[in-house]
Amino acid sequence: MVDFDKHILNNGLRVLVHRDASTPLAAVNILYDVGARDEDPGRTGFAHLFEHLMFEGSMHVARFDQELQAAGGENNAFTTNDITNYYMSLPAQNLETAFWLESDRMLGLAFSEEKLNTQKKVVVEEYRQSYLNQPYGDAWLLLRPLAYDRHPYRWATIGQSLDHIRDASLRDVEDFFHRFYHPGNAILVVAGNVESEQVFRLAEKWFGDITPGEPNKRNLPRELPQQSEKRLSVQREVPQHQVYLAFHMCQRSDSLFHGSDMLSDLLANGESARLPASLVHDKKVFSEVNAYVTGNLDPGLLIITGRPHHEVDPAAAEDMLWKEALNLATQPVEERELQKVKNRIEATQVFSESNVVAKSMNLAYYELQGDAGLYNRQIAAYAAVDTKDLREIAGRIFRRENACVLHYGKGKNG
Repeated sequence: MVDFDKHILNNGLRVLVHRDASTPLAAVNILYDVGARDEDPGRTGFAHLFEHLMFEGSMHVARFDQELQAAGGENNAFTTNDITNYYMSLPAQNLETAFWLESDRMLGLAFSEEKLNTQKKVVVEEYRQSYLNQPYGDAWLLLRPLAYDRHPYRWATIGQSLDHIRDASLRDVEDFFHRFYHPGNAILVVAGNVESEQVFRLAEKWFGDITPGEPNKRNLPRELPQQSEKRLSVQREVPQHQVYLAFHMCQRSDSLFHGSDMLSDLLANGESARLPASLVHDKKVFSEVNAYVTGNLDPGLLIITGRPHHEVDPAAAEDMLWKEALNLATQPVEERELQKVKNRIEATQVFSESNVVAKSMNLAYYELQGDAGLYNRQIAAYAAVDTKDLREIAGRIFRRENACVLHYGKGKNG
């Protein structure tokens, strides 16, 4: 059980505190309710660009990392299609340093043409290294527009086109900052050896005077139900063929989410799960298999993927993946197998509760969904799923007309 206290500043900043006296550290997490889905289709990649720009110095702090390291801290950040998240840990006695640093870059970044151009080059190089020059690196650049026709999940956080970043002006990024990076669009969580009143007092001191921004009112286009199977085949200079099956599924807040997530665990969570046990170890037709959900705040995807050995026909390999998926829709899962998955899920959450950084992230993420207390109800939600639920959910998801199939073949770049 992760207990927490909550306070909302007059400018809209939500502040949550979890006390953990077992550690000398404090974790400070700021989640901004902005991700790639909030970008203009003609100007994508901005949320990810800001992940970099936020470390380039703010109005009164020239070197963010240097000041934090001097206080014994470390930090990082990540961007998804739904959120941008900044986190740090430092000795609890130096907590105010974190408030000083985070409040200053929320107050305003030290924008300049030089800093913007530097980070543009960093993002372009990241694109080359992570997406173009890495085996299978562009798979998601292919899968997203294959699966989504309307919703902005159709582009990755890196953006639809690097020209959107190359052409970004200083005015463009300033407008993006003022639209999303303000108290009313943020959640601050502190976890560790701290007192709630201390944290609330520091929050008022350092964040209370920051002007609230305009509420972020989303009106994203809804993806229409897919009516027929979609397919794409490409050739790349990779060591093995890879097959991807992407199925549309519900959003994270849906009552069917936990059962959908458990289907992916039944398929591939651990070496004894169905896909590795059958296709890797028993039949030895795949060198690697996996299954997972994207877990998006809007309707996401359940992915099944595998790399067949060279002598295996890719079409036959795809059929084997389909067979394992369809078995979940036609055959009941044994109670013992289901309980094993539930035990893994519970162990994962219990392990996460031993880490103050993970707790601060999770509390922020569930608060974004409307109630940080959802974090404490996840194990019970998974435990409530039974074999009948799984069979029904599998029947909804694993349908040919709901599938997007990508064959990523070995060959010259196409």
